[in-house]
Amino acid sequence: MQKFKAGLMFPKNYLYKNMNSASPQVLEIEPNLDRTKTLLSHAQYIKKLRSLLPDSAFLPNQNKVWILVINLVILGMGWAIAADLDQWDWHWLWLYLPLSVVMGNSIIVLGFGCHELMHGNGTRRSKYLALINLLGQALIWMPPTLWRAVHNREHHRNTNSILDPDRNYLYEQPNTWAKWLQNLFIPSVEVNPLLLTIGMAHVWGFYAFRNITSVLLFNTDTVRYVPAAFTVSRRERWAIAKELFFISIIHLGILSYLHFDPIKLLLGYFLPIWIGYAGVISYIYTHHLVSPMTDINDPLLNSVSMRVPAWIDMLHFNFSYHTEHHLFPGMNSDYYPLVQELLLQHYPERFNLHPFKKVWQTMLATPRHYQDEETFTNWSGDQSMPCPRPTQISSGI
Repeated sequence: MQKFKAGLMFPKNYLYKNMNSASPQVLEIEPNLDRTKTLLSHAQYIKKLRSLLPDSAFLPNQNKVWILVINLVILGMGWAIAADLDQWDWHWLWLYLPLSVVMGNSIIVLGFGCHELMHGNGTRRSKYLALINLLGQALIWMPPTLWRAVHNREHHRNTNSILDPDRNYLYEQPNTWAKWLQNLFIPSVEVNPLLLTIGMAHVWGFYAFRNITSVLLFNTDTVRYVPAAFTVSRRERWAIAKELFFISIIHLGILSYLHFDPIKLLLGYFLPIWIGYAGVISYIYTHHLVSPMTDINDPLLNSVSMRVPAWIDMLHFNFSYHTEHHLFPGMNSDYYPLVQELLLQHYPERFNLHPFKKVWQTMLATPRHYQDEETFTNWSGDQSMPCPRPTQISSGI
């Protein structure tokens, strides 16, 4: 009997069912705290925790807007330098690579910063902020109006439920092109390492394309290639189309400014985008992919927070504090560590807090489709495994 090691969050000696095998396989992993059976609603957590937080946590923080402006300037400077790469001796082109990495990080910062701004964070809406959001989201091909619809409205309201467009696909859902691409490239027990690496730089693009085409071409709740189809209003649909047009013009302008030169495009356009997409998706994968589905929106059970080095949290607006974000999406992210302290104090047996490495190990040790609310299965349906259980991890990265 073959045994598998995963190292995180499954009951010890859980039976790994293999329907095509004559002898079952046993998954041996560390024992954990069992999940409390009763689901708690988002409102119940808020009722308990809100009074323990200072009002300053919900006040405007305009400094983050300036951080986004600085990163837009970094990208502009990077493209200005890339425009002259044809004058560099080819022996020295490698010197541009650190700038490609910095530009890639700026794309991550813009994505995460605009994500916080569009949740509100106490800031007033204005044409100025709308422009910042459009420019900040342009490099990740995400029209702000679409993001507010798919993320703020649909995902946060229906987190990891049957209605969540961001959840894993159900095994019983049709094997569409989008489901096939997700199965091919995202982390799972059966993913090919080379395809996983390629996917890191491209899956965000697939995600944006999937949702953009869903609402612009169809806008019905019967679209089959989205995990959970959603619709937008006529006004939102026109706004998404206009924003997508301006985003396309921005990208075309960058390509034209770089004279469509292959070296300039590789180092100054594609490489920063690939790095940025890989950074963004490396977080997003961990947020819900290993969590059970819940018919009640219980953020502590359907979301995961991670431990990462403090300097990364500083760079990326505490984006690793994802459960905290789902509890208080409009909060200044600087206060998420305080929310985490309260969760460890009041809900240690429910809180999914794990080192980044452990979450990734778990994703790579589990199938990626829902057989039912608490069971994963693979593409062919011949292997199944329980969704991970919450457990408190107090240290480690």
